Amino acid sequence: MQTPSHDSKRILRPARPWFIALSLFIALLLGMSPTRQWPFMPDWVMLTLCFWNVREGRTMRMKSAFFLGIIMDVADGAALGQHALAYVLASYTASSISRRMLWLPLAQQMLLMLPIFLVFTALQIFIRLMAGENFPGWESFISPFVTALLWPPVSLLLLLPQYQPEERDENRPIL
Repeated sequence: MQTPSHDSKRILRPARPWFIALSLFIALLLGMSPTRQWPFMPDWVMLTLCFWNVREGRTMRMKSAFFLGIIMDVADGAALGQHALAYVLASYTASSISRRMLWLPLAQQMLLMLPIFLVFTALQIFIRLMAGENFPGWESFISPFVTALLWPPVSLLLLLPQYQPEERDENRPIL
């Protein structure tokens, strides 16, 4: 099987809505795991939201980012709207750069996503500080780097179900 990459000649099927919902649900469960408080744990929900906004911008809407953010706010006991604001803005930013990003290899996409993850982690910390909480420490900024490092493997994993089969029927060259 050919490894999917940015220069692959294979045609991608559209992502199925149930697969997008399943991947977001799994990301939400990973985001609610007890290990989410560790400083090097990635923000799974932001990673998955940004991926789907880059790949399927017409399917993904900001309201799904908002609702997932509210769920994460309730799960974390954070200021209501902290995750929601960060997720909506990160989703908007990812969808606005998606046309440029899709032309780049995964390593360059990862570098392009790193500032997005850093800015919106800083935004979440700023909202926490404005709500009167203590500064969580500089180790909080490890998570965006880990999230960016996971961009290539998560992209490959989420793209695999969309690839057309290798074998071709000469009577139906596209399907």
